[in-house]
Amino acid sequence: MNRSAASFLRQSALCVSLLILAACAPAPIYKPSPSTVAVAPNMVAQSPQQYSNADVIWGGRIVEVRNFPDHSEIEIAAYPLDSSQRPKVDNGGGWGRFIAVTPGYVESFDYPNGALMTLFGRLNGTHTGTVGEAAYVFPLVSVTQSHVWTAAELQNGHSNVSFGLGIGVGIH
Repeated sequence: MNRSAASFLRQSALCVSLLILAACAPAPIYKPSPSTVAVAPNMVAQSPQQYSNADVIWGGRIVEVRNFPDHSEIEIAAYPLDSSQRPKVDNGGGWGRFIAVTPGYVESFDYPNGALMTLFGRLNGTHTGTVGEAAYVFPLVSVTQSHVWTAAELQNGHSNVSFGLGIGVGIH
């Protein structure tokens, strides 16, 4: 193999490697603010006054959407987030539930039950309700931004990259 072919192969391999790394590591959606706290919803429910007016980046599975005359509430079963801020539903549960509060009307078709969602917002008290027959304290988050994950985005988060590299030899 001549030097130019070897150089071309090295450069090609480097480009392919960089593309694979870029595809496997999408950037987080939301940047933490100075007042962002890294705490789970179940911890906030235990001592809400400690986290009053703090910003959070939380996510999980949508349980239910409720619309009211001036706002909507999205109940979410919380999960930890991966480095791209996607909810990690395979990490068990136990992070509790919270209610995302948005101004105006939210179309439940755009926030379907069972979909995964990530949001950035400010803690704004708690609401006492029930989960089944059990009493429950839900942290309230005033939503600044939110993202409902599509199946394609979730699939792209898994490392199922494959590629091939071939070398051709010509005979003259």
